[in-house]
Amino acid sequence: MGTNGWYDSETGNTLSILIRSDDLNVVLDAGGGLHKLDRYADLSKPTVIMLSHHHLDHLIGLHQLVRFRFKEKVTVVGIIGTHNILHELLRDPYSVPLGLLPYNIEILEVKEGVHDRPFNFHSRLLFHSSPCLGYRLELDGRTIAFCTDTGPCKNTVELARNVDLLITECSFRSGESSDLWPHLTPEDALDIKNRSGAKRLVLTHFDAFKYPTMRDREEVGERYPDELTVSKDDMIITL
Repeated sequence: MGTNGWYDSETGNTLSILIRSDDLNVVLDAGGGLHKLDRYADLSKPTVIMLSHHHLDHLIGLHQLVRFRFKEKVTVVGIIGTHNILHELLRDPYSVPLGLLPYNIEILEVKEGVHDRPFNFHSRLLFHSSPCLGYRLELDGRTIAFCTDTGPCKNTVELARNVDLLITECSFRSGESSDLWPHLTPEDALDIKNRSGAKRLVLTHFDAFKYPTMRDREEVGERYPDELTVSKDDMIITL
């Protein structure tokens, strides 16, 4: 639903990914692309929103929650501290407070580990400028790893071990690196795929400043045509 990092631009909205399973809607991060949720999701199913961390490009779409008409409970999964962060962000005068949303919403804070609610998933800390979780999801007999925002680290490889689909960020251009503001290059993401044995790699969270046009992204796909998929807003992938 959104594939940009940092800010919305002509290339797309900030990061938000919908996974449609048999029984659930699972949303990975809640950037600007979240506004498309009712376009693609069946809101009669329970919905789980999994937040990697608290940078605004991963949360800003939450102020739109009030316009959705969910029929079942919404569960927001996030790192320890998420409850306080969301109640601070989603309140008067900035937005409609969580307590006034017209449906049942639960905030579930998790540490590193294996979890069995609201479905089976595994969380690990990533290498970023603020605390950030990567996730490994098990849904409908498929495994999906979601790793953003992060620099290269062993936990990305462990989360992605033999998954059907690995989704990583791609904020940096080839050759870039930073220990103060860690992110991945296309080559870093490919290294994670190769070391983990992930079957398929999709790149997303393209820094809107470093990748200002879709052509900048397309060049990455052309460089590695059989090894990765470059995402764009409204792309649908079937597993």
